[in-house]
Order: sequence, then C-alpha cells, then structure tokens
Amino acid sequence: MSAEGTAVASAPPFWRRIDPAKLVPQLIAPVAALVLAAVISSIALLITDKDPIQAFSHMYDYGLDPDSMVEILNKASEYYIAAVAVAIGFKMGLFNIGVEGQSKIGAFMAGALASASFMSWMPGSLRIVLIIVVAAIVGAIWASIAALLKTQRGVSEVISTLMLNAIAGQVVTWLLNDHWGTQAPNAQIKTTGILPKDSWMPGLPIISGTDEKVLGFLVIAVVLGLGYWFAINRTRFGFDLRATGYNPFAATASGVSAKKMVITAMVISGAIGGLVNLPRMLGETHTYTEGFGGIGFTGIAVALLGRNHPVGMALGAILWGFLARSQIILDLDDIPKEIVVIMQGTAVLSVVVAYELATRIGRRAQQKRVGAATAAPAGSAPLAMSSEESK
Repeated sequence: MSAEGTAVASAPPFWRRIDPAKLVPQLIAPVAALVLAAVISSIALLITDKDPIQAFSHMYDYGLDPDSMVEILNKASEYYIAAVAVAIGFKMGLFNIGVEGQSKIGAFMAGALASASFMSWMPGSLRIVLIIVVAAIVGAIWASIAALLKTQRGVSEVISTLMLNAIAGQVVTWLLNDHWGTQAPNAQIKTTGILPKDSWMPGLPIISGTDEKVLGFLVIAVVLGLGYWFAINRTRFGFDLRATGYNPFAATASGVSAKKMVITAMVISGAIGGLVNLPRMLGETHTYTEGFGGIGFTGIAVALLGRNHPVGMALGAILWGFLARSQIILDLDDIPKEIVVIMQGTAVLSVVVAYELATRIGRRAQQKRVGAATAAPAGSAPLAMSSEESK
C-alpha cells in the first residue's frame, strides 16, 4: 500500500476531529446570551409594573399563530438577505453600513424601470428576472463608490457608506416626488408604477391553518445563503477573502491583491444589498413605496447575531422576525413596545460578548491540551534515541 493510501486509511473520522473544549463554549454562548437578554428585558418590564412571564407567554403564543408565522418568515427573508450582504463585508474585515442605501436605490430603480410604459411588451417571468438583475446591478454600482474611495483615497468605508445611505435616500425621494413617482387618489405616499399582475411573484402555501402565503422570494433568500456558504468555504475567492480579512499584508505577500478583493467584496455585498426590498415589492406591494427602509441596518445586527454563518444568520433572522411581530401583541397588552427594542439590543450585545468569552475559553483550553501533549513524550525521547543507537 502506498504512503498516500496509508494516510487516507489512517485518517480519523470527522467526529473524532471535533474539539469539545472549543465547541461546547461556542454552543453555550448564544443560549447564555439570549437568557441574559431575557433577564434584562424582564427587569425593564418589572420597572414598568408589568409581569415578564405573562408578557413572554403572550409573545410566544402570538408568535405560534399561523398568520404570525407567515409574517415572521416574510420578515426573516428580508433580514436574511441584508445579513448575507453585510456578512460578505465582515468576512473581508469591511463594514458595509450602506446596505440600507443600496437596498433603497436598487429596488427603486428596478421598480421604476419594470413598471415603465415602454416595458409593457415584456412577459411577467422575464420582468421578474429584470427586476432582480437591475436591483443587484444598481446596488453593486452604489457600493462600488465606497470601494473606490477606500482603495484610491483611503476613505473609511464606514464613513462613506453612511454618507451614501443619506444620499441614496434623498435621491430616491427626489425622483419619486418630482419625476418617476405616482400617487393614488386615496394614498398618502408616492410610489413607482404598479407592476403588471403577471410579474407578481407567487406566494408559498407552506404554513397550515391560514390562507396567507409566505413571500416567494424566500426561495431566493435560501439560494443566496447556500451560495454564500459555498463561495466562502469552498472556493479560492472565499479563501482569498478570508485571508485578506485576517491579515491583508500577509495576503498581499502571497500574491493576493488586497485592493482588488476590497472592490470585489463591496460590489458583491452591494449587489445582494440591492435585493433586500424585493421580497415585499414583488410579493406584496407590487411597487416601490416610500415606506421601504430600515432593513439594511437590521441586517448588521442579524449578521453579528449569527456570527456571519449562514445557519446562524437564518436563526437570527427568524428571531428578529419574531420580535418584530411581537410588538403588535405587546401594544395590545398595553406593554411598551420599546421592550422589543431593548431585547434586540441586549441580544446582540450579549451574543458578541458571549462569543468573545467562548473564543478565549476555547483557545486557552486548546493551548493547555497542546502544551500537555507536547510535554508528555519529552521523557521518552532519549529512550527512543538510545534504542536507535543500539542498532
């Protein structure tokens, strides 16, 4: 048998390669963080003379209502897309705070073009593809401004993307009010034109007990999550992205262009960010409205909560959707809905702190085990040498 075959045959199964000392703290961290968030929220409820157990019980019961489950998944699909957009930047060590602006201007341009009268010839299925492509391209172009400012002039992407958020919002408002917007007789806000019915994305009847359907864009959100996982963990691009994020100087020394990776990461992040508002636009409102917004900033919290992992971000998006939906029942129970905001903020802060502690605990345990393993054979080395010499 060849040496390669011997090495393959002797490789331990994957479950033996799992490090419990490193894995257990990482599993306990999110649970402990959520418990801490619940405790802090309970204290806030007690200060307002409300029963925490009753409030949480109402939130839980309301969240399991079929209509609520549909709305939770609808919100989660939006939050998840925003989180994936943010996570790509995080993997590179970039803070793309501009998903909010990218989502607004991307959806607006796509909605305005697709609803224009000169596009009436286009079939509905092709119009849906057009909307997705245009939103992604516009979002990518908007994000590339910050990428070029960073690589060519050294401007922090945090500052530039924040400023671009404000600019995107004002540009969209100006175009809606003065150029491409319409207003129905009984409406209070302006919108782009209504999309033809053949370009409305059908819903998914996956929740029993209700006639409401989950927005069909959920399928695309899942595909984006799978694509994100594959690109980050199974491609050369993902390796270069993570390597540049860990140490840009070492990556450059190994032949990776740090500037090219910054531009590529921001463009891809912006392209995904441009899709954030499409679930509602294609499946519910069928037009871009001035009410769209706020999801891009939520994506930052969801990405932090899920540690940039596709499964973790999915769970974080569902949790955020549940908390957002729970505001309704809290309001009906005369409980300040700001409690939900407190829970969201403390959850993110607690998770970040808990994961940092878990990482340090796991690293220390691993260092102790490596030290013990390297120290153990030290006494047997001379015996091994004398045995060789005796031959």
